[in-house]
Amino acid sequence: MFSSQPPDENGSSVPAVSLTDESGRSLSCYIEHSIEVEGEEYVILLPIDSPVEIVAWDEDKEEEEATLVEDEAEIDEIFSTAQAVLAERNLDLKRTAFALTVAGELPAVDEDEILTLEIEDEDTQLEPEEFQKLASFYHKEQEYTIYTPLDPLLLFARINEAGEPELLSPEEFKKVQPILEDQLFDDME
Repeated sequence: MFSSQPPDENGSSVPAVSLTDESGRSLSCYIEHSIEVEGEEYVILLPIDSPVEIVAWDEDKEEEEATLVEDEAEIDEIFSTAQAVLAERNLDLKRTAFALTVAGELPAVDEDEILTLEIEDEDTQLEPEEFQKLASFYHKEQEYTIYTPLDPLLLFARINEAGEPELLSPEEFKKVQPILEDQLFDDME
């Protein structure tokens, strides 16, 4: 389902779509790029709201250890507290499809508030990612911090027969990734 968004810097309208997960939650995204490959339309999407990650800190180890909170039950338990802490900073935390997001103006990047995590991808390679701290809070004596990635979250989807985007599975993405990259570089030249 395509919709029109406010004009971009050039005054033209930026198309947007909504991705939906199995739970029925949606994530509104701008279409950054659209490519047709072998009769299939693929799109690169950028969430309209900023994605966030919640990190739990384990202070019992010799060094503080950060763990991304990915368990739905734990997110359910801490969500209202995280939402209240971000509301104090004029940010609205949302349970959206595929990622937690915040609406509102993010603070300027502060070099002292950046966290670098090495996150394993599907190939178990460690990829360093940088995150900016937005807020911290405690829940049941556990310290949590909410971060937003400094690099944009790009999502790859295929437009189905109903004209709606479907997120590519990791297997499907690996299959079409070289073709998409070749097409993107050709389109940028």
